Amino acid sequence: MMRNLSSLPYFEKWLILGIILGIVAGLAATSFYLLLHFFESLFLSNFVGMSYPKPLGEGGTLNFIFNPGRYLLIPVSTAIGGLLSGIIVYTLAPEAEGHGTDSAIRAYHYFQGKVRWIVIPVKIIASSITIGSGGSAGREGPTAQFSAGVGSVIADLLRLSPEDRRIALAVGIGAGIGTIFKTPIGGAILSAEILYKRDIEPEVIYPSIIASAIGYTIFGSIFGFTPVFGYYTGVFNPLRLPMYAVLGLIAGLMAILYPKTFYGINKVFKRLNIPNHVKPAIGGAITGFIGLLAPEVLGVGYGWINLVEYGKFSVMYSPVIPPILLIVLLPFIKIIATSFSVGSGGSGGVFAPGLFIGAYLGASVGLLFHYLFPNVVPNIAPFVIIGMMAFFAGAGKAPLSVLIMVTEMTSSLQLLPGAMIAVAISYLISGGNTIYISQLPTRKDSPAHKAEYEIPVMESIKVEKCELENISVYINDKVDKAIKIMFENNFMSLPVIDHNNTFLGLVYLRDLEKAKSEDTVGKYLTKGSAYVLLTSTLEQALEIMANNKTRWVAVLSNKGEFLGILTYDSIMKAYMQEVNMIKRTE
Repeated sequence: MMRNLSSLPYFEKWLILGIILGIVAGLAATSFYLLLHFFESLFLSNFVGMSYPKPLGEGGTLNFIFNPGRYLLIPVSTAIGGLLSGIIVYTLAPEAEGHGTDSAIRAYHYFQGKVRWIVIPVKIIASSITIGSGGSAGREGPTAQFSAGVGSVIADLLRLSPEDRRIALAVGIGAGIGTIFKTPIGGAILSAEILYKRDIEPEVIYPSIIASAIGYTIFGSIFGFTPVFGYYTGVFNPLRLPMYAVLGLIAGLMAILYPKTFYGINKVFKRLNIPNHVKPAIGGAITGFIGLLAPEVLGVGYGWINLVEYGKFSVMYSPVIPPILLIVLLPFIKIIATSFSVGSGGSGGVFAPGLFIGAYLGASVGLLFHYLFPNVVPNIAPFVIIGMMAFFAGAGKAPLSVLIMVTEMTSSLQLLPGAMIAVAISYLISGGNTIYISQLPTRKDSPAHKAEYEIPVMESIKVEKCELENISVYINDKVDKAIKIMFENNFMSLPVIDHNNTFLGLVYLRDLEKAKSEDTVGKYLTKGSAYVLLTSTLEQALEIMANNKTRWVAVLSNKGEFLGILTYDSIMKAYMQEVNMIKRTE
């Protein structure tokens, strides 16, 4: 069955692959979640002795009481976590450093979706230690990268094409994030949207829906299906729409500050002339000292989001900053803490910190309007929720998926009109700034789609400029021989010729695998297949490949003699040579 997978029609193929990817992503996310809570218990609860709030959807309570424990040990905990993470990452898989999602996006665009298998366990363990020890980071980056790795590895095991491997990687991103955040719809959309600043990858959506639903079902069956932040029960008030617009404006400006601060600190650490293994320990120690000022910035911070959403200001703790002022300052403190934790080379995501920043930004704006218009704004909960959406929609350039994800995490459908306004304004104000620097503007800018958008160059190159391969079978050859040639060359079809070197048509693997070994190829011949001449263009060759669902096309002489086959790889080689020549000429 697996041999036939690549030759199946799109929907049938990705139904099967979506189920496989969803199961594996769900199990991987479950392992990461359990390991993360193990290290939180080890470092924060036992070593530091500090109480740490959980969100309502993960067993948290609004009656939380903060206990600082052995407060001064916080920098020690974060430094140890950073050191262990750095040693693991830079010894085994350096590409697992940082926030992960960006690495997955880069692999999609530039490396044909290729991710080494070692990244999967390294990312899970290193991120669990970084976050569990108190590092200011999130779950989404690690989940995106190791789930993308799962997609890449499965694609390789099934011997899928580079195009299918890229899709599998993107599906892994959506399935992993949709699973661990319990946001299956948002996760599915995110997999297609997060690759670009202002575009989506439509081929990814269908398999992502399947994979994200499967992963979510597995994860929810173990940990419950309650939304991460519980159920919002407020009502929509249209009088607050202008206030949400103001929140969107402020969120857009903060969405510029976040990536600039993050990558500014990241550049400083990259220039440090010390071993990479040690840098996350330095970043962790600095984060720990920031945590002494405001322990709310430690870890994922979802519990603190829930507390401020429900107005539990008295729980907020800082030895020097009053609670209301702390709420206003926390977005800025969280940006700095995350930049040191992850930007130093620590392993963790930037999405969860983004939600924290947006939530406390919304809380600050909500408090202002509450004091000015108490009847219109009786509580700040809707501003906290919309703040999360608006801020990261701008910072992550994923307005549609973030809008859906936070709605799923808070069960706040009634806030969508105001959220859409805030998100649109934030996305506009933040411009081209993004926390994911590997995002490209549109599909046209991606190397993954170069052939689709470079037709003028393809029209100018003739087949005669390309290298041909002498691969074919005779009409009287046995089926076993044809299948062997296909497997050796990773083809799903072959050209069929007679002993006069005349091209007769092609034969498909899906037909031969149903045949008897003693049968001849001619019995399964598909006649009337299109071909190209030496004077044909590469655009014509690609069009025939697409129609025949092959990665090659037969090349004939003007007299009808079979000369060989032109492969997709040969086309791309000729194309790159032509492009390089044009660049040199310019």
